[in-house]
Amino acid sequence: MSHDDTAVSEDESSQIYEPRLWRDKGWTAKVIKNEDGDGWAVEMTRDGSAEPALVGPWTMGRNKVDPKPLDAAAHQTLVKTASEVIRRHEQQLHAQLNREVTIETASQIVNVRLAITPDDFEPFGTLTAMGQTGDVLAAIHVQADFRLTRDSAIRWADGGFGKIR
Repeated sequence: MSHDDTAVSEDESSQIYEPRLWRDKGWTAKVIKNEDGDGWAVEMTRDGSAEPALVGPWTMGRNKVDPKPLDAAAHQTLVKTASEVIRRHEQQLHAQLNREVTIETASQIVNVRLAITPDDFEPFGTLTAMGQTGDVLAAIHVQADFRLTRDSAIRWADGGFGKIR
């Protein structure tokens, strides 16, 4: 058996196609009893994740008691929706951790970027001034709660891009 054959059989062995549990393409859909009342919900969990990326209502079956069974089309739609939720979350996190302003100094236009490095013990920010050609004029570490605004960038530039207190 070649390496490629092994990979395919391992992938196929992790696939599950049951009415309330569907695992395929790196995602698991699980139909659960709705904790908030009557009805059913579906959880979408990406392989390797501890928490679901998406939890939403699930359709009742014809008997109005049991949930509608999962199928390939429903799973594919749920994968697309859950992937979009993750993508939006990542974009929001990136926006929270990275800021940029453009200022004009006496000699040039400068882009000032703040990149926050999250850390459980010592988070910090890196403030970088870049010239019009992309050359780094200065870079310093700042506290993770530093607020980058046009005014704070101008003050940093007016101070010669030195240490910020």
